[in-house]
Amino acid sequence: MNQGPLRTLVTGAAVILGGVVTLNLASTATLKALNFASELKRKKIALPCRACRGKGFYICKLCNGNVTIAWSPMYDPIAINPCVCPTCEGNRVQRCLNCLGKGYD
Repeated sequence: MNQGPLRTLVTGAAVILGGVVTLNLASTATLKALNFASELKRKKIALPCRACRGKGFYICKLCNGNVTIAWSPMYDPIAINPCVCPTCEGNRVQRCLNCLGKGYD
C-alpha cells in the first residue's frame, strides 16, 4: 500500500496550521506591545481621575466599606440577613467606574 500521498497531505496541513498559529501569535504580541506603548504615553500626559483622585478605586458605595449589607428576600423586618456586599465582594473597595481602575481619565 502506498502511503506517500497521505503523508504529503498530512505534512502540508501541519505546515499550514503551524504557519497560521505562528502568524496569530506574532500579530497578538505586536498588538499588545503597541497598546502598552500607547497606554504609557497616555498615562504620562493624562490628568488624574477626579472621582478616585488617581487611586483607581474608592470605598464601596453600596456597603460604605462595611463588607455586609442588610438584605431580605421579601420585605420582612424580622428576617433581615447580613450578606456579603455584591458590589465589592467583601473587599471594602470597588474599582473606579469613571477611569475603570486606571487612575487617570
